[in-house]
Amino acid sequence: MNTADRRIALITGANKGIGLEVARQLGKAGHHILLGARDEARGRAAEKTLRDEGIAVRYVTVDLGDSASLLAVAADIEANEGRIDILVNNAGVAIQGDGLPGSTDLDIVRRTFETNFFGAVAVTQALLPLVKKSSAGRIVNVSSGLGSIALNADPNWDYAAVKLIGYNGSKAALNMFTVLLAAELKDTGIKVNAVNPGYTATDLNGNSGHQSIEEGAAETVRMAQIGNDGPTGAFTSTEGVEPW
Repeated sequence: MNTADRRIALITGANKGIGLEVARQLGKAGHHILLGARDEARGRAAEKTLRDEGIAVRYVTVDLGDSASLLAVAADIEANEGRIDILVNNAGVAIQGDGLPGSTDLDIVRRTFETNFFGAVAVTQALLPLVKKSSAGRIVNVSSGLGSIALNADPNWDYAAVKLIGYNGSKAALNMFTVLLAAELKDTGIKVNAVNPGYTATDLNGNSGHQSIEEGAAETVRMAQIGNDGPTGAFTSTEGVEPW
């Protein structure tokens, strides 16, 4: 990749799992990676792993629940890279005890929303001025099929039994954020999309997913690199367009 074509990509929650693999694949495609993580020790370890693979990478502290951290990372990136071309909102949680809406502890629901929805909104708002400096900004929100209201309403869906008000609800809210942000930015050239990575073996689900990490990262990596003729305000997976 020519230096002029190299893009600057920030991935949140990139110290492990799908986030780390997205960082790896985008880095191997020739882009400069800003590896976002809350825990510095884990972030530095992931940074070293990618650097040892020949990837241009820099660790940055991104704590979705700390507004001062978000302001600091925005200032840091502005001073060092000057812009963000690709923002991947990958950081997310699934909290044990989440479950049916009639009985799940509200604290679990709130904590899930704090990261999966409010955290994604907060980091996007903090970094959006830097994305606007890109000639072709891309924002990818890592959602889930569990965030699809249409699929949750289908009793014959493969995952119809997975009714988690915190997780499913937060991903549905993230999908709404995607649609509204895409509409807000429709005249800027910035494309905003949500991705369903599929049921991937990660720490989030006790490594019970049937997909590999590489498979789970594939659609996010693709949507992060779409051209100017690509969609905005879409919800996709490797199988195509997903129902809202």
